[in-house]
Amino acid sequence: MKLEDLIKQIDQIDSYKRFGRVKRVVGLMIESQGPESSVGDVCCIHIGKGRTRKIQAEVVGFKDENVILMPYTDVQDISPGCIVEATSKPLEIKIGPALIGQVIDSIGRPLDGSQLPKGLTPVLTEQSPPNPLSRPPISEPIEAGVRLIDSLLTVGIGQRVGIFAGSGVGKSTLLGMIARNTNADLNVIALIGERGREVREFIERDLGPEGLKRSIVVVATSDQPALMRIKGASTATAIAEYFRDKGMNVLLMMDSVTRVAMAQREVGLAVGEPPTTKGYTPSVFSVLPKLLERTGTNQHGSITAFYTVLVDGDDMNEPIADTVRGILDGHFVLDRALANKGQFPAINVLKSVSRVMNHIADAEHIKSAEKVREMLSTYINSEDLINIGAYKRGSSVEIDEAIRLYPSIISFMKQGTDEKISILESIGQLKGIAGRGE
Repeated sequence: MKLEDLIKQIDQIDSYKRFGRVKRVVGLMIESQGPESSVGDVCCIHIGKGRTRKIQAEVVGFKDENVILMPYTDVQDISPGCIVEATSKPLEIKIGPALIGQVIDSIGRPLDGSQLPKGLTPVLTEQSPPNPLSRPPISEPIEAGVRLIDSLLTVGIGQRVGIFAGSGVGKSTLLGMIARNTNADLNVIALIGERGREVREFIERDLGPEGLKRSIVVVATSDQPALMRIKGASTATAIAEYFRDKGMNVLLMMDSVTRVAMAQREVGLAVGEPPTTKGYTPSVFSVLPKLLERTGTNQHGSITAFYTVLVDGDDMNEPIADTVRGILDGHFVLDRALANKGQFPAINVLKSVSRVMNHIADAEHIKSAEKVREMLSTYINSEDLINIGAYKRGSSVEIDEAIRLYPSIISFMKQGTDEKISILESIGQLKGIAGRGE
């Protein structure tokens, strides 16, 4: 770098430190007089005796010329008069290949209390989505390692899919299975709003040592402040973007986007936004598209994303589910009735769709998938008549065919959590079932 360029950079450095003072704390909201800052900037609040400790907080709004902040930690030990120091920059996390295999919190710190590896690059957590014209079309399937998904709901490299389910229907188990079996270069897994007990269980039982070796896990548990849960989603997406820009095919899994929306609702209500649909504030419906559109393809690599969506009382039309379904490129519905029958994964094929499957699968594969769906639908529509013995064989060729093949279809859709199968084997088995129906 030339000397003149260095002198220009030094001249542009803002050498002033700006400070303010805490005026009051209401719930999670901290109101301070100053410092000069912008929305999204990180500030440090000096707390404790002698103001020797610092906690980080983010500027979320302004009120009567006062700054409204929300902390990344609890508000304990904050008192009137605490000094607020502006950093004049938004949140940055450190990312690099050395982070692979680590479990970190929402602001990039290792969860086990260890030091971050060396050689990492600072990256902003908030980024803009790629330009629509710079996104290459999705043209190849990604191997999920789940027979039902690879064959009947084929997912493309760079596709974004929602997994919709109520609580306790097997979302986390399915995500762990995909993370272990996929052929993606790297997994980035965001556990947002999870119970503390479930975090270690997911890492050790569902993900396993083999899955963790090629994964980065971002954790924001349900007891953490709302801002940390929102930042967990942004941090995981920023990590995936970093590796996408290095030319990798990244698999991002977020459990769950509903809890991100709930956290944004808490922030919105705290800063005075009016509640609208089911208590969600308008900012929720502007934040979700910005977050979800950051994934997908760009000119360097791709991010294939699976977002779980908690549906309240199994209501698929509640506001968050409806909004997310409209943004994403497909949705898988986990059915409690199927889970109760012992079918895993409990994906209801007839209510699920992959919007890019027709563009990435060959004609024979698509024809076979349509045939199996048709037979499954025929059987389910006639199931009550069949079970009570009211249907007489020979009355309908289609129903007879569906009854004959139904056990094979159900057996095909079931898969053990430790069972690994390639996408070619899955498609071959699907074509075999469809061929027996002709």
